[in-house]
Amino acid sequence: MRIKLPTPHGTIARRARLIAVAAGLAATAAIAVPATGATAQPAPKTFSAAALDDTTDSLRTAHVGGTAWYIDKKADKVVVTVDRTVSKAEVAKIKKEAGVNVGALEINRTKGKFTKLIAGGEAITTGGARCSLGFNVQNGSGTKFALTAGHCTNIGSSWSIGTRAGSSFPGNDYGIIQHSNPSAADGRVYLYNGSYQEITGAGNAFVGQSVQRSGSTTGLHGGTVTGLNATVDYGPDGVVTGMIQTNVCAEPGDSGGSLFSGSTALGLTSGGSGNCSSGGTTFFQPVTEAMSAYGVSII
Repeated sequence: MRIKLPTPHGTIARRARLIAVAAGLAATAAIAVPATGATAQPAPKTFSAAALDDTTDSLRTAHVGGTAWYIDKKADKVVVTVDRTVSKAEVAKIKKEAGVNVGALEINRTKGKFTKLIAGGEAITTGGARCSLGFNVQNGSGTKFALTAGHCTNIGSSWSIGTRAGSSFPGNDYGIIQHSNPSAADGRVYLYNGSYQEITGAGNAFVGQSVQRSGSTTGLHGGTVTGLNATVDYGPDGVVTGMIQTNVCAEPGDSGGSLFSGSTALGLTSGGSGNCSSGGTTFFQPVTEAMSAYGVSII
């Protein structure tokens, strides 16, 4: 027969405390873990590429001055920036116009007021043709110009930003347009995400250099320099020499746009193969050659 020994009082107390602590942990765990059948929180709504495009279309329809937007594919959002002139009622109008896609909007307010500026990479037009601005420059007298591709300036003398002042294509691929509104000449490059890259000078590219290109068709893309002093035969359109060769993609309308690395201007988009879905090879006119030819410097 087992004889049950008396348990000291202190031991009983300690066991009681342990039981109480264990019960408390169990209770905490029970609170932390949802009971079976509890309603789960819905997952954040995602939007297809088509829905994001529809959302940007709704912003065009709303047509509220002082707004800017872009699609952030990683965040699955249309990021909208509104300036100080946009009222609460106008923000409500934007949301109403978005309809079922209102959840795709990320609306941020910025200080100041949006004004018309033409920066590197943005669209310039003549007649029915569209190219991209490379870099805004000035001569020794302070007269403001825009550098772009020569095969663009060959198209016409009157442009959306001013008047052609020079053009060289084929052989080279650079041209220059005098600004009709000098105050709009922005020395930066637009990055197509609501921000700009300051350009403080020009330089020569080197093989292996990481670079970016900004253009009005495909926006901002990056890659590396794969060759220098390339000769490109464009068939009936002519041959150009001394080009920078890269693996950065480009498409029609990106012509003339900015090639840069950090704050250094490098080139003007000339042409190439492929597109920004499959990639390709793109060639750039060195900007230093164009600047030397026209006697200009970065603004």
